[in-house]
Amino acid sequence: MRDINSLNKVILIGRLGQNPEVRYIPQTERAVANFTLATNEKFYSPTTNESDIRVEWHKIVAWGKLAEFCEKFLVQGKQILIEGKLRTRNWQDKEGNKRYTTEIHAGNIVLLGKREDTAAAQNFGGGQEVSEFPSEKPSPEVPEDDDEVPF
Repeated sequence: MRDINSLNKVILIGRLGQNPEVRYIPQTERAVANFTLATNEKFYSPTTNESDIRVEWHKIVAWGKLAEFCEKFLVQGKQILIEGKLRTRNWQDKEGNKRYTTEIHAGNIVLLGKREDTAAAQNFGGGQEVSEFPSEKPSPEVPEDDDEVPF
């Protein structure tokens, strides 16, 4: 149960650093996908009077049907939107030191970019958006020949 004054939600738009690595958990045959996402931020440096781009890398984990979607439709360089939650886990390395990593557990992925790039996803998951959140449904598709925007 979520504390009423607490929220753990991450929304990122970025590009995939590599193709997702998908494996299946032996006991349950549930899929899990791991990949990285790069987000860019333009900033201005007053000392050099120049602007530069800062790249931040994020570790992404997707489970179940969302992981299968990642395996089929996500490729390096593809621009996507991810909604999820921050999770920190720990483990021991070979020397016995305790290590930590923070990941984003994806709950929703939306393909972005050109329509022809996302056309293959139309037959998977009901559209360009796939969600692990059971209460959320993908947004309805807009017909291609519909030039009017309904309000």
